[in-house]
Amino acid sequence: MRIVHIDCGREMGGGQWQVLRLLRGLRQHGIDCILMTVPQAPLGEQAAGEGCAVEKISRRIPAADLVHVHDARSHSIAALFARTPVVVARRVAFPVKRGWLSRWKYRRAAHFIAVSQFVAGRLIEAGISQSRISVVHDGVPLLPLSTRDGPVIEMAKNASNLERDLLHARLLVYLTQAEGLGSGALLGMSAGVPVIASRIGGLPEAIEHGVNGVLTSNEPSEVAACVARLESNPAEAARLGANARRTIEERFTVERMVEDTIAVYRRILNV
Repeated sequence: MRIVHIDCGREMGGGQWQVLRLLRGLRQHGIDCILMTVPQAPLGEQAAGEGCAVEKISRRIPAADLVHVHDARSHSIAALFARTPVVVARRVAFPVKRGWLSRWKYRRAAHFIAVSQFVAGRLIEAGISQSRISVVHDGVPLLPLSTRDGPVIEMAKNASNLERDLLHARLLVYLTQAEGLGSGALLGMSAGVPVIASRIGGLPEAIEHGVNGVLTSNEPSEVAACVARLESNPAEAARLGANARRTIEERFTVERMVEDTIAVYRRILNV
């Protein structure tokens, strides 16, 4: 099986980390991968350094069994130039555009991989048949357990290198206005760090309030109360962190993400 992946991201965001983890896993399964990126993209440089074939995005898409696109611009490129089935990764929480160009582009795709049930619902709202949608959750590595003797991390303010910062984090506050799933929140859970997250988008599919984390509105007073409650109750915080780690081990590993993606490929290609 040979898969071309296209990603137009110029920075190494959460989506690009998922692509990199997927490429590693697919190659371990013996699947031939080519990555197409914009020049000097960190994702392309990292993948090339690990031995993956990397090409600059152009109208010439290499011959393959299937093209897997990972952002909106990549979707447009594949809709125009791909000559094999196109799988579209959909990670964002906002509604699908309804203009004629968007409708044409979405009709061209063979299948959609939604990062959460919430995102799948957005696709269905846009008129895409449920039979053309599969939900494959993000996968994250199992990080070292946090010592929990460091700061409270606020994703929007003071997280520069999240995996490094989680080594000592007491809490992770993950506030957002829209979220497909929340790979940053999953990383916090992986490190056994209690996560306080917005009750929005796909986040409730990973975080069960009071069981493996805390869900909140974005109202500052409610967020502050959640932080104060966990700070004053270390046993409760430890319980949430341990349950969060277990959730990652059971549902959100990189291995599971890779295997579920391969299952989608095989279903489309009938192999």
